[in-house]
Amino acid sequence: MLKFAVYLLSSIIVIWSIDAVNINGIFKKGKVVQARVFYVVIALVLIYLLANFLYDFINIKIF
Repeated sequence: MLKFAVYLLSSIIVIWSIDAVNINGIFKKGKVVQARVFYVVIALVLIYLLANFLYDFINIKIF
C-alpha cells in the first residue's frame, strides 16, 4: 500500500513538473505522435526513478 501511495505521489509530481517544459521545440513539424510517445516515455521513466528513490529513502535503515 505504501509503494502505491509513493507511485501516486510521484506521478502527480512528475506530470506537474513536465508540464512546465516545452518539448515541442525539439521535434520536427508534423511529428505529433512521436512527441506524445516521447512525453509518455519520459514521464514513466521519471515516475519510476522518483518513486523508487522515495520508497528506498523512506525504508532506509541507518543501523
